[in-house]
Amino acid sequence: MKVGGIEIVPVLDGVGREPAAEVLTRPDVPDAWACHADLLDEHGTLHLDLGGFLVRTGERVVLVDTGVGTIDNGKYAGGRFLESLEGLGVSPADVTDVVFTHLHFDHVGWATKKGEVVFPHAIYRVHEADWAHFVDSPDAEPGAVRKLSPLRERLEPFDTDGEIAPGISARHTPGHTPGSTVYVVSDGDERALLLGDVVHSVVELHERDWEAVFDVDPVAARAVRNAIADEVADSTDLVVGAHFPGLRFGRVVTASGNRTFQQIG
Repeated sequence: MKVGGIEIVPVLDGVGREPAAEVLTRPDVPDAWACHADLLDEHGTLHLDLGGFLVRTGERVVLVDTGVGTIDNGKYAGGRFLESLEGLGVSPADVTDVVFTHLHFDHVGWATKKGEVVFPHAIYRVHEADWAHFVDSPDAEPGAVRKLSPLRERLEPFDTDGEIAPGISARHTPGHTPGSTVYVVSDGDERALLLGDVVHSVVELHERDWEAVFDVDPVAARAVRNAIADEVADSTDLVVGAHFPGLRFGRVVTASGNRTFQQIG
């Protein structure tokens, strides 16, 4: 898809499968998924597409997140990211920037492989609050430290909102993780928001009170999710979550005070 002259293309890596009622809930509604069974398979499983986005802007070739990597653990299975990139005419050496919405394992999978940086010419960018939490903290998970530490020499963390590449701006949206970031792609009066895991499923855009078990601060996560959904509602702005089906964009529209996500294309 195009935002003005900027191209954004999904890069699929694989799929995750989680029991829906165990990962996304409405505390005030015990059987909240009963109204959204069409989003689940016959076993009540939520399918989460995994991958990232390729953004071509000016002379820059930017990746927003890098999928889950070669993991295949029964719940999450990747392995297709580099093949998907190749199908778009992009080699690892072509990538100029890798920016992360946050540092959970299913968003950094192809950042490194066996201790080697996968995109050798890229600058890597993430909010410094996530780097501190996932890598530099004494309580950091060892697997995350091993995965991400090789990036240190090519890392340029940020701690303020603003443009990080032509037409791409970072917006700090803490809640899911301390440094969770939304990337706003804009050209002229056209905008698209790459939401990362601010939203895992479209149900979180339909209704206000869902919580994800992965959120480090559920109250903050819910507040920022609703603020963004209200901001873009009934506008021309496009939005996409990092695990939406096919990583497809859509718009938030309202009717009788209720929000709905309408996929486009």
